[in-house]
Amino acid sequence: MIDLKNRPVWLIPVIATVLATAAGIALLLSALPGQGGDGTPRPSPVRVSGEAQIGGSFTLVNHHGETVTDADFAGRAMLIYFGFTYCPDVCPASLQVMGAAMDQLSEAERAHIQPILISVDPERDTPELLAQYVTAPAFPEGLVGLTGSLEQVRNAARAYRVFFARVEDDGVSSDYTVDHSSILYLMDREGRFVELFPHGTAPAVIAARLQAFLETSPS
Repeated sequence: MIDLKNRPVWLIPVIATVLATAAGIALLLSALPGQGGDGTPRPSPVRVSGEAQIGGSFTLVNHHGETVTDADFAGRAMLIYFGFTYCPDVCPASLQVMGAAMDQLSEAERAHIQPILISVDPERDTPELLAQYVTAPAFPEGLVGLTGSLEQVRNAARAYRVFFARVEDDGVSSDYTVDHSSILYLMDREGRFVELFPHGTAPAVIAARLQAFLETSPS
């Protein structure tokens, strides 16, 4: 198992990260039915019935080094997060929230949901590194790590309307971080968008909405 405390740490520009996350959420919400361009909040929960243009097909490489597509996850709902292993705080915190939410579900409920991490740093996030990272005990059990070529990752991010951008550290090519949207996506058993959870959503809220989805979604 990977020791998160010993991971390389780079400082993320706080203002850039906040703006990037806000921009990503605004872009996502603008695509949802009932969300006005003036920023009028949607009723909670943020849930629709297949109209939002979020999600789609992807081809990536899992943490076992196998090429997979979205079709390989058909039959299970997907809880997806875009992040990267060198992220010092936002990504591990978000995956811990995902894990805490999943822990509040029954074993039978968890069996219907596949947690997924899609890397936005494919240059460093090899399948071997992801294989270590996804086993962190605070992360969801059975978390699947996905990476691939930069173009494959860009295509997946574009489908989910995820913002990410490499930020150099003092011009040293080996020292960089990645600003990105921090959002959890719930997709149904056929890969269609159901709901998004912005950064900071409490695990109990996510768990309750996952249970509500499972109650109303045919297995």
